[in-house]
Amino acid sequence: MKHFTMGELCDSTTADAHGIKNTPPLQEAGNLKALADNVLDPLREWYGKPISVNSGYRCPQLNRLVGGKASSQHLKGEAADITAGSREENRKLFEYIRENLPFDQLIDEKNYSWVHVSYKRDGKNRKQILKL
Repeated sequence: MKHFTMGELCDSTTADAHGIKNTPPLQEAGNLKALADNVLDPLREWYGKPISVNSGYRCPQLNRLVGGKASSQHLKGEAADITAGSREENRKLFEYIRENLPFDQLIDEKNYSWVHVSYKRDGKNRKQILKL
């Protein structure tokens, strides 16, 4: 991991506010590292400016609290919600990932309010593109 820290990928103001320890187990930490190495770091290299992680790993308690699905890849450390600060910039991130990087799911969330991207380190990435 070059441009992102494990702390960034696990940071949550909601977890902090509720006293939840959002520390990933070993498997999930490995998945986060794979996500950073294969998607987030190459994206940051191309973009050349900071990219913020709104939500990365979520422990089960945190996932329930934020209304995440029980099947969310955030629980597995396979997903991150990212932003470059504006819909226009987020669209650039989305398009670059879609055209150039490996991913499992790529979701345009609320007209590029943020971008959800996931990656499976087992290599069984579906290249699924969604708009929510």
